[in-house]
Amino acid sequence: MTESPALPALWPAPVAPGAVDATVTVPGSKSVTNRGLVLAALSSEPGWLRRPLRSRDTLLMAEALRAMGVGIEETVSSGSAGTSGGEAWRIIPAGLHGPATVDVGNAGTVMRFLPPVAALADGPIRFDGDPRSYERPLGGVIDALRALGARIDDDNRGALPMTVFGGGALEGGAVEIDASSSSQFVSALLLSAPRFNQGVEVRHVGAALPSMPHIRMTVDMLRTVGAQVDTPEAGGEPNVWRVTPGALLGRDLVVEPDLSNAQPFLAAALVTGGRVTIPDWPEHTTQPGDALREIFTAMGGSCELTDQGLTFSGTGRIHGIDVDLGEVGELTPGIAAVAALADSPSTLRGVAHLRLHETDRLAALTKELNELGGDVTETADGLHIRPRPLHGGIFHTYEDHRLATAAAIIGLAVEGVEVENVATTAKTLPDFPGLWTDMLDPSSAPARRA
Repeated sequence: MTESPALPALWPAPVAPGAVDATVTVPGSKSVTNRGLVLAALSSEPGWLRRPLRSRDTLLMAEALRAMGVGIEETVSSGSAGTSGGEAWRIIPAGLHGPATVDVGNAGTVMRFLPPVAALADGPIRFDGDPRSYERPLGGVIDALRALGARIDDDNRGALPMTVFGGGALEGGAVEIDASSSSQFVSALLLSAPRFNQGVEVRHVGAALPSMPHIRMTVDMLRTVGAQVDTPEAGGEPNVWRVTPGALLGRDLVVEPDLSNAQPFLAAALVTGGRVTIPDWPEHTTQPGDALREIFTAMGGSCELTDQGLTFSGTGRIHGIDVDLGEVGELTPGIAAVAALADSPSTLRGVAHLRLHETDRLAALTKELNELGGDVTETADGLHIRPRPLHGGIFHTYEDHRLATAAAIIGLAVEGVEVENVATTAKTLPDFPGLWTDMLDPSSAPARRA
C-alpha cells in the first residue's frame, strides 16, 4: 500500500459519479485478529496469524502483549500448504510479566480481553487509554476477575485507568456476570480461562446479551486451539459457558476479511445501483458482518456468493426496513445511513447498548443525520428513520470509525457532506479514504490493498 496523504480535518465525501462497479479487497477482521493474538500469546507453543489486520486496535493489542513479554515477529510470508501468503505474524509465548503499561486507546477488545491475561502475569500491569475509554463499561470484567481471585486497583471506579497485580496464576472457577452492556465481558473471561487453575464457569445474569455472534466467534477460536468449551448452543444451560483448564496449541490461522468493514462498500452498490465484489468472503463464518447479505438484500439489493467472493448488486432503489440488530449492533451506523436514503421509513431495534460504544452511537446518528435535513428519532432501544431530502453539511464523527464510514455512505448521494476526522477510520480500516476513492474510480489504483 502506498503512503497515504495527510487527511484534512474536514474530508469532502465524494459523490458517486454513477453506478459503482468495483472489486474491493477488505483487510482482515479486527475481531479475529485480536482474539487470535490473545490465544496465541497464551498457547504452549508458537503460532502464526496470516493476513492479520494492521490497524490502531490490533497494533495496540500487539504492543500490549509485547509489553507483557510475548514475542510477536512481523514478516512477509510466501505461505505454506493450505495457507495464504502476504503479511504474517509469528507469536512466541513467553512467561507473562510486569511491570508494564498497556495503552488500550479506545479499543474495547484491548481494555476487556487483556485484564484477565494480566492477572496471569507476574507483576503489576497498568491499563490506561483515550479519555473515552474511561467512560466505557468495564466493571463487569473487574468484578468477575476479583471474584475469581485477581487483585485489581481501580479506585472503585469500575473503569479505567487501573492496575492489575498479576500473581502468575489465577484460581478461576464459577462466576456470575451481567454482560448486557457488552458481550466482550464474556469473551474476555473465556479467552484466558484455559490458563486458570480451575478453568471458568461464566453465568450471565441480566438483560439479553448483545452481539452473540462475537461470543460464538470466541468459542470457535478457543476450540480451534484445543480448548474444551461447553456452551448453551451445545445443549448446556442457557447463558452459561464452561471452559476446562488445559494447554492451548499453537496454530497457523488465516484471518478472514473483516465483513463489518465491508459494509460501506456493499452499501455503495445499494445506494448507486451498482455492483461491488468483496474477495474471499467466507462461506461459513461467525462474523456479525455476514448478516449484511440478508439485511441489504431486504433493503433492495441482491448478492451472489462464489469461490471468488461476494458480489452485491443494487437496483437504484432502497427500501426501508424494520429489523432487530441486537446480535449485529456494530452494523447499525451503516444501516442507518442507507435507511436515511430509502423510499420508506425504517425502525432499527435491539441496540440500546450502542449508547456505550466508542461514542453514544444512537444520539450521534440522530443528531448528525437530522442536521443534514433528516428525520431520525431515538427510541428506547434504537432508531426510527423517516427519509427526507438531505443536504450537505459537516458530519461529526466523535472519534468513532463507524460514524465516519456512515457519513461517507450519505455523501455518495448528497453533495457537500464533509466528514470531520475521517482519519478515525484507521481504528479498524486502514486507508479507508483511499479505498473509497478507488472504488468510485477503479482505474485510479487498481492494485491498492489495505
